[in-house]
Amino acid sequence: MMRPKSAPPLTGAAASQHIDATIAALGDWRGETLARLRALIRQADPQVEEEVKWGRTPVWSHGGIITTGETYKEVVKLTFLKGASLPDPAGLFNSSLDGAARRAIDVRKGDPIDEAAFIALIRSAVALNTAGKAKG
Repeated sequence: MMRPKSAPPLTGAAASQHIDATIAALGDWRGETLARLRALIRQADPQVEEEVKWGRTPVWSHGGIITTGETYKEVVKLTFLKGASLPDPAGLFNSSLDGAARRAIDVRKGDPIDEAAFIALIRSAVALNTAGKAKG
C-alpha cells in the first residue's frame, strides 16, 4: 500500500486506514511500537487528526502538526516540529537535538516508553499549537 512521494495528502478515515495498513505491513516490533505510540497520542488528545503527508508519512495534528511517525530499519522516529519549544522534563527527546525548532524521539527495539511523560509531551504540543488560536 505504498503511495508515491508525489501523492496528495490523506486525511480523515483514508489517513487512518493508511496508518493501519502501514502498521500491519511492518509486522514486527516497529509496527507494534508505532501502534503503541499512536494509541498514546490518541489517549493524550482524543481530538487529534490523523493525516498522511509527503507520500507516506503518518502525521498527527491539532491546530498544526504535533508529530510525524516514521519507521526505519533500526528505529521508530517521532519528530515534533516545535519540539525545541516544548518542556521535556523526562528527557524523551534523544534525536535532532541541535535543530532550531524540531526535536525527535528515536525508539529502538526493546526501548521502554515513559507513557505518562509521552502523554504530557503530546498535550504540551497541542497546547503550544492552539495557544492564542481560541477566540472566546
